[in-house]
Amino acid sequence: VQLVESGGDLVQAGESLRLTCVSSESTERINTMGWYRQAPDKERELVAALVSGGTTYYANSVKGRFTISRDSYKNTLDLQMTSLKPEDTGMYYCVAPRSGHSILWANPEDDYWGQGTQVTVSS
Repeated sequence: VQLVESGGDLVQAGESLRLTCVSSESTERINTMGWYRQAPDKERELVAALVSGGTTYYANSVKGRFTISRDSYKNTLDLQMTSLKPEDTGMYYCVAPRSGHSILWANPEDDYWGQGTQVTVSS
């Protein structure tokens, strides 16, 4: 599975961004997909995840501001981000764990990751 992200940008606090991840495989065939972010000097963090049945997960820091969605016709995974804060700054990665793996512990060595898209939020 190849994943390609886009949509990252430099924005001011309070603004919105929409990230898109295009999958080479049908997203209907991928049980779980999500978005991780990596900020400088911080651990990699699972921001949001979506299971094929519709169950979603959001990190506490983004609940109420971010929305994850999937378009099975376009084979895309989106992350709508609103009310952005400087602490949302980081490289955002689209992730699809391999079969049998959990997205909670996904890593680039064992699972499918995109190349990332940079989000920078200025105060």
